[in-house]
Order: sequence, then structure tokens, then C-alpha cells
Amino acid sequence: MQAQQRLTELLGIDQPIIQAPMAGSATPELAAAVANAGGLGSLGVAMMKPQELRDAVGQLRKLTNKPFNLNFFVHEEPNLASYDARPMQQALAPLYSEFGLGAVPEPASPAPAFSDEQLALLLEIAPRVVSFHFGLPRGDAMAKLHAAGIKVIGCATTVAEARALEAGGADAIIAQGHEAGGHRGTFLGGLDRGTVGTMALVPQVVDAVKVPVIAAGGIADARGIAAAFMLGASGVQLGTAFLVCPEAKVHPVHRKALAETADDATTVTKLFSGRPARAIRNRMTEELAAFESRTAPFPTQRGMAAPLAAASARENKPEFLSLWSGQAARLSPPEPAGEKVARLMQGARELLGR
Repeated sequence: MQAQQRLTELLGIDQPIIQAPMAGSATPELAAAVANAGGLGSLGVAMMKPQELRDAVGQLRKLTNKPFNLNFFVHEEPNLASYDARPMQQALAPLYSEFGLGAVPEPASPAPAFSDEQLALLLEIAPRVVSFHFGLPRGDAMAKLHAAGIKVIGCATTVAEARALEAGGADAIIAQGHEAGGHRGTFLGGLDRGTVGTMALVPQVVDAVKVPVIAAGGIADARGIAAAFMLGASGVQLGTAFLVCPEAKVHPVHRKALAETADDATTVTKLFSGRPARAIRNRMTEELAAFESRTAPFPTQRGMAAPLAAASARENKPEFLSLWSGQAARLSPPEPAGEKVARLMQGARELLGR
């Protein structure tokens, strides 16, 4: 268990389980429950306004005194000057009409790229851990974070990305296999390059870098955790497994879909945000599949897709919701998050004979 101990000491936690940030679904209650059980609770905060972030962290700190992780996006600011929104708007128009939503709006960003203002706020809040999706922040941000004693985790979908994160100063690396739900962390060599499965990716990343490696993607039970440790991972990150916990903020339609989804029921799509993300298939992913190449630059596609998703949610229909899910959703029973952490780690230790 030396590798796991190295990670837990680095992050100040007791159990090498990290709850994925899951923006919009990961609540302070969920993050606190995981943290109080010894794991690393996380919040996806990229789309929060400053006061929203302060309020969420304030609530989280009322519920736990354990370390937690805040996750930010570090995408490039989108350039809409050369993007023609008309094909996508025309494709969405009949669906908007179905819900009486009027004209399809122009693409718009719900969240800015990581900025100096966000860095200042992050240093003010000073969590034990911060994680970044789509690379690492530029300039002197990493030096300032480390000077403040904040540990930095990056997400890699290839060995090349893992090496780049280590060279950039990441203290630990999430090796995100293609089975993972939600957004792919790919940031080098084109958005469609990060398609390596977890079983193949984790040992190659472990061999390529010196920092601790956290396995992610398709890990939902004790068997998956034990397998990740056998592959050399120092810890595991679970996302979909925590979506079914009562502390998560998940629409009932989404919960039902997670309970019923099959291993082959998901797809990787750019239709919801403009970046590849794994979700359960629905009318959005199937009827607009031909327009995958015409999505607006991330995250401005949300400006056109979100109103349709909101209308679908109001009517309790799954057709146009972003039903984020990994490929192993049905292996995760609904249960309180703290109980899940304890059960999974106990099971993994028994399987490993420790």
C-alpha cells in the first residue's frame, strides 16, 4: 500500500478515493460526506460566480474540517468570429419549437476561462487541493499555488498529457480512461485523441511519471478499485458512482437513467458543451449526431443547448438532458456517500488480501 500511502499523505486524506467534481451535481453535502469518510471530496466550480463559490465553500467548511478539492476549467477562451452558428441553430429549431422556446439563441459562454481573478479567489479560499481540467493554468499560477501550500492535480487522457502535466508542476495526475463519464480531459493533439481505456492507460502513465497517479474511468466497485491498485495507481477517482448518492444534486430523470443504463448505452458527444463528454444516449445525441462537427467552441455550445435541456427537465423528460454517465453505472447502488467510501475501500482491501 506504499503508493496509496504516498497519495493520502500528499492530499491529507485517509482513504485513496477521490470523488469527481461533477459540476452542478457535486454539492457541499456530497463533498463533505466523502471527506468525513476519509476520502477527498470535490466541487466543480468552473461555472460559479465568485460569491457563489465563496458560499459553496463556506457551506462545505461548516460540514467538514477535512481537506477538499476545487476543480476549474483551463480551456482557451473561445473565438466565435469564424464560427457559423446557423447550421446548429437550424438543427435545433424544430426541437425548440416542440417545447415552445422560440428562436434558438446565439452561442454563449456560461463560464470564463481560468483567469487572474479566479486565481486570486482560489488563493483567498486556499483549499488543500485544486484540480484542473483541460491542462494546467499558464503564467505564474502554478508557482503561486504551490507557494500557498495548495496541491495541484491535473487530468490526462494520454501518456503525453501526463508527462506534460508533470513537467508543468502537477503534484498528482488523474489518468482518465475512455470509460469515464462527463467531459474528457484531453488537451493535447486534438480533442478526439484521448480514447485510451483505463486498463491500458493507467499502467503506462504510472511507468511514465514519478508523481502519484489516480485511476479514473469505469471504476464503480471494489473490484475496479483493486484492479487499479494492481495496475500501479496510487488512488482512484469515482464520478458516476457518487451521482447515485442521495447527497448529489441529480434530476430524478437522470437518476432513473443511471439505474437502468446498460454497458453500451453511453456515447461521447460534443452536442451539450462543444467538447467531448460521455453521456447516456437520448434524443439529443441521436437526432443531432450528424451535427457533432458543427458544434460551437467550448463552452459556448451550452448557450444553444442549455435552454432545451432546462425545458426537458421541467417536463421530466430525458430527451435533451445531459445525462452524464460512465460505462459502469449499473455497478453502483444508491447509498449514502460516506457508506459507499467505507464499503468500497473495505472490499478492495479484502480482494487484495490486505
